[in-house]
Amino acid sequence: MFNCSVVPVVMAGGSGTRLWPLSRSLYPKQFLPLTGNETMLQATLDRLTGLEAKKIHCSDPVIICNNDHRFIVAEQLRSNKKKSESIILEPVGRNTAPAIALAALESQKNGNDPVLLVLAADHLIKDVDSFHSSIESALKYAQEGYLVTFGIQANTPETGYGYIQRGKTISITEENESSGFSVNRFVEKPDAVTAKEYLDTGEYYWNSGMFMFTASRYLEELKQHRPDILDACEQAMKGASNDLDFLRLDNDAFMKCADESIDYAVMEKTDSAVVVPMNANWNDVGSWSSLWEVNDKDEQGNVTHGDVITHTTKDSYVYSDGRLVSTVGVEDLVIVETKDAILVANKNSVQDVKTIVQTLKDQGREEWKLNREVYRPWGVYDSIDNGDRYQVKRITVKPGAKLSVQMHYHRAEHWIVVSGTAKVTVGDDTCIVSENESTYIPVGVVHALENPGSIPLELIEVQSGSYLGEDDIVRFEDRYGRS
Repeated sequence: MFNCSVVPVVMAGGSGTRLWPLSRSLYPKQFLPLTGNETMLQATLDRLTGLEAKKIHCSDPVIICNNDHRFIVAEQLRSNKKKSESIILEPVGRNTAPAIALAALESQKNGNDPVLLVLAADHLIKDVDSFHSSIESALKYAQEGYLVTFGIQANTPETGYGYIQRGKTISITEENESSGFSVNRFVEKPDAVTAKEYLDTGEYYWNSGMFMFTASRYLEELKQHRPDILDACEQAMKGASNDLDFLRLDNDAFMKCADESIDYAVMEKTDSAVVVPMNANWNDVGSWSSLWEVNDKDEQGNVTHGDVITHTTKDSYVYSDGRLVSTVGVEDLVIVETKDAILVANKNSVQDVKTIVQTLKDQGREEWKLNREVYRPWGVYDSIDNGDRYQVKRITVKPGAKLSVQMHYHRAEHWIVVSGTAKVTVGDDTCIVSENESTYIPVGVVHALENPGSIPLELIEVQSGSYLGEDDIVRFEDRYGRS
C-alpha cells in the first residue's frame, strides 16, 4: 500500500545555448543523449522508478515545454513507453514561477490536491538511491504544508551555481529531526573567494532548482506574493484547449504574465521554505566542461565520443557526430563536430559559447536554431546538399506516418525511394512508389506523402526552384494539428 501519490512536474523548456553546436534552439540539450543512451528527459523520468520501494507512487508526469518542442517530447515519451498526465505548451517562456503554477492548476482538476515533485529535464543524477531518500524526506515536509527545495551538498567552491544557506533544524517527527532545515537566504552565483567561504562554513548548499509541495500550498503562496502571476496563469488555463496529447494555453493571456523564477516569486518571500539536503552526485550539465567532468575519461584525462583519434592529447573533450576528428599535441580543449558546425574552445572558456550563438542570431544565420537534421512528428529530414536553385534532403518517414497535404508556390520536388514503400498523392492521383522508383511533383500541385508499411520509409528529395525556404508550404490537411 502506498503512503502517498506524487505528481512529477518536469520543466522541459530552455535552449541550452552553452552546449552549442550540439544543442540548438529547436532541439536543445534536454532532448539529447549527452551522458548515455537515453535523452536527459527520458533519464529524468526513468530515475523515478523505484520510489515504490519507499511506498511512494508516482502518477503520470505533467510536462511543461515550448510549443516548438511538443512533438519531440511526445515522441520521446512514446519511445520510452511513458505516458503523461498532460503536456502543457507554453507559447513563450515565462520562467519557473508561472510554469509551476500552470502545472499546479492542471493537477487540481477533478478536485485533486496532489504533492508536486518539480524537476528539471536537463539534470544528471548518478546516485538514484540517495535521490529517492531525499524525496522520501521531503515528502514529510510537503505533506505538512512546507515548500521544500532540494539543496545539493557542495563539495567544491562552484561559481556557476546559486546557493541556499540553511538555518535551524525543522523537526516534524523524532525519526527525521535533522533531514530538513529552514532557509536563511538564497544567494546568487558568487565569485571564487565567496564560494570558498560558503563551502568552509558547511551551511550552504547548491541550489538545485528542484522542489516539492502540494499544489494548493504553492498557489496560496503565489497568490500572497505574486497575485499578478497567478491571475495570468489562471486566465491562460481558462482559455486553454486540448490538441492531441497537448494542452494549449490562451496565448494572449499568458503573454501578459511576468517572467519570474520561483525563487524570486515565492521561495525567497515565504516563511514556509525548507531545504532538504541531497547528496546524489548531481550536475546540471550546463556547459561542455561539465560534460567533461561527469563522463568517464581515458588515461590521459580525455572524454571522446564517436570517430575520434587522439595523440599526445590531455584533459580534453572531443565529440564527433560523423566525421573523423583527430587531435595532436593539445590540452584542455573542447572540440565538437556536427554535420554543419565545429566548435573549438578552451575548456576554461566554454561559458562564452553563448556569445557565438548570439552572433549567429545577429547575423541572421540558422545554425543557432536548427541542426542539419530536423525532427518532425512524422520522422526526420537531413539537408545533405544545396546550391543555387536546388536542395537535396534525405527523408525518413516513420511507419504509419503521413506528411501534411500541401503545395509549394516556388519549388518542384522529385522523390526517389531508397527503402520501404511510399503512398504518394499528386493532384487527383494516388499511387504506390517502391524501392528504386521515383515520382515528380510540379510547382503548385497539391501533394502528400505517407508510409503505409511497417518499416521506415527512406527517400531522397531533390527540390528545384526560385525559393526553397521551409515557409513555402501551404498546408491543407495535417493530422498533427500544424497550421
